[in-house]
Amino acid sequence: MDTDGILGLLKETAVEIITPRFRQLSDHQITEKTPGDLVTIADQESEAYLTARLRDAFPGSVVVGEEAIFADPTLARGLANADHAFIIDPIDGTRNFVHGKDEHGVILAETRGGVTTRGWIWQPQTDRAYVAERGAGVELNGAPIVKERHKRLPLGASSRKKLLGYDGAGRLSPVVRSHFACCFDYPAVLHGELDFMWYSSLHPWDHLAGSLMVVENGGISRTMDGLDYSILTRARGLLVAGDTVSWMAAQQNWPIN
Repeated sequence: MDTDGILGLLKETAVEIITPRFRQLSDHQITEKTPGDLVTIADQESEAYLTARLRDAFPGSVVVGEEAIFADPTLARGLANADHAFIIDPIDGTRNFVHGKDEHGVILAETRGGVTTRGWIWQPQTDRAYVAERGAGVELNGAPIVKERHKRLPLGASSRKKLLGYDGAGRLSPVVRSHFACCFDYPAVLHGELDFMWYSSLHPWDHLAGSLMVVENGGISRTMDGLDYSILTRARGLLVAGDTVSWMAAQQNWPIN
């Protein structure tokens, strides 16, 4: 199955499983994995569907998703050494999905020998598909991404309420609220709507695909100590930026490491 075929599989999953549940969930179809961390029947069913289809298409590959790893954390241990693997985020932005917001989507990353080789983001409510291949760039709906240019201090976003408005003593634009969905945050950096994003949680299903996209678009995805993000990353504090200047400005003036 080629890159377009895998994208078609993500779209099919959204049409058949995710979108029919959008704004149609019953209370018993929503649970908490941990306090505040929601999961829905749509997350579970879409992950099971994608897992089965990818295993059929790529016999011998490792295919795991967020919900499977939550149920059995040991599944994540062999990913870095797997010859070929797919890591699924069946619904990124589950809280948004539960609350009827458009900012949700499907994320898929492919790795070979622990190196991210391809990544996909599908936003079913906006019909936007982001696809990246290592060394070949990133595209939106089959076309190159044109980054917006702004005359401003670097503008960042965070999901942490206490960081909103932080400006590094005037060296950054005041920090704004994130989309609470990597499938929208990373595209915002790709398009230049945001200059950087800071994350405290570094789960591979959230960041592998988006990090590849940002890097292929000339940006940077590194931990606060300057190490490139990868499936092996265990540090807390990931800084993603559209260019080196923005990354350095944010890293030097950010209050949290």
